[in-house]
Amino acid sequence: QVQLVESGGGLVQAGGSLRLSCAASGRTVSSYNMAWFRQAPGKEREFVAAISWSGGSTYYADSVKDRFTISRDNAKNTVYLQMKSLKPEDTAVYYCAADRETRGIVTTPRHLDYWGQGTQVTVSS
Repeated sequence: QVQLVESGGGLVQAGGSLRLSCAASGRTVSSYNMAWFRQAPGKEREFVAAISWSGGSTYYADSVKDRFTISRDNAKNTVYLQMKSLKPEDTAVYYCAADRETRGIVTTPRHLDYWGQGTQVTVSS
């Protein structure tokens, strides 16, 4: 079983930056593709970014492309989401997720096997 714990959320002004971390425990996630999702109040959970198990491939939602960067450190069993040029519409709870299947990157929440509890990101205007 894999446990995921997100950290790094908080309150930031528009145009600011935050770096989220997702620490995995229970077993190594070095062979898992990993992803970040977010959910704003009253909205469905949406895909933000994903990274392959090796870190060699990344994929982003159009809404965050060129502003967010996903990365991973398999030695630390940790995935990161660097967010810059934040906008009020980025306000949401951000979740880390892991895909234990050996396949290409998936972006649909139901395909992810493990989830963290989420970390709140609030961007003020």
